[in-house]
Amino acid sequence: SGLLKRRYGYYWTKIIITVALFAGIWVAFAFLGNSWFQLVLAALLAVVLTQFGFLGHDSAHRQIFNSHRWNEWASRVMSGLFTGLCYGWWHNKHNRHHANPNKEGVDPDIGPGAFAFTPAVAQARRGLSARLTPWQGYFFFPLLLLEGLALHVASIQTLVSRRSLKHRWWEVTFVAPRLGGYVTVLLLVLPPGKAAAFFGVQMGLFGFLLGGAFAPNHIGMPIVPPNGKVDFLRRQVLMSRNVSGGRSMDFALGGVNHQIGAHLFPK
Repeated sequence: SGLLKRRYGYYWTKIIITVALFAGIWVAFAFLGNSWFQLVLAALLAVVLTQFGFLGHDSAHRQIFNSHRWNEWASRVMSGLFTGLCYGWWHNKHNRHHANPNKEGVDPDIGPGAFAFTPAVAQARRGLSARLTPWQGYFFFPLLLLEGLALHVASIQTLVSRRSLKHRWWEVTFVAPRLGGYVTVLLLVLPPGKAAAFFGVQMGLFGFLLGGAFAPNHIGMPIVPPNGKVDFLRRQVLMSRNVSGGRSMDFALGGVNHQIGAHLFPK
């Protein structure tokens, strides 16, 4: 029925518009100067960077171009040069998730972390974290404001420590100037307080939007035990969720709200 045909017109249009908006925000930033209205631009920048995250996700799934090389490098450039994130770190983690969604001990997305997604993780907690676990649902959305910062920290740690990372120096070349230049420009144009506020609004909203888009895909769906054996169809469909809502929802969630199809046809 043509549902898996590549949509070159859609993607080229979205890439061009997103790059133009990214450039336009920084031009407006320079003209606006020392003003609290810069926080509006910080929020807009977070929305644009989230869309770059979705584009990087799609190209990593070989969804944009016919060439695997084009997809890989498009994802690496959009992730590193525009959002400041390490493509190699995310790609490895995401592949492991797709192979075994919601399987204990294998899917990194439900492993031990800020939240306990499985009873086993919850039962292993001690002290303050154990006492807070029954209430973690109330902390979920506030903590998403830290997700953007956590993604950047994990990316930097990977680039520093994993010397075997494929195209590591290219990733360093993209990520280091992007993050260093970002902080430098903020401090050159804004006083430290406003620069910190700009950084906080942009990073917090970026994490909230990106994390909020991926969160509904599998949370609350069945958990596969470590020794569980499930065939491919059930493994990808029953553990995934689609979120309807039309074009506005597709934009806000970057198309990953069609998660069942994404897991059945990951490439």
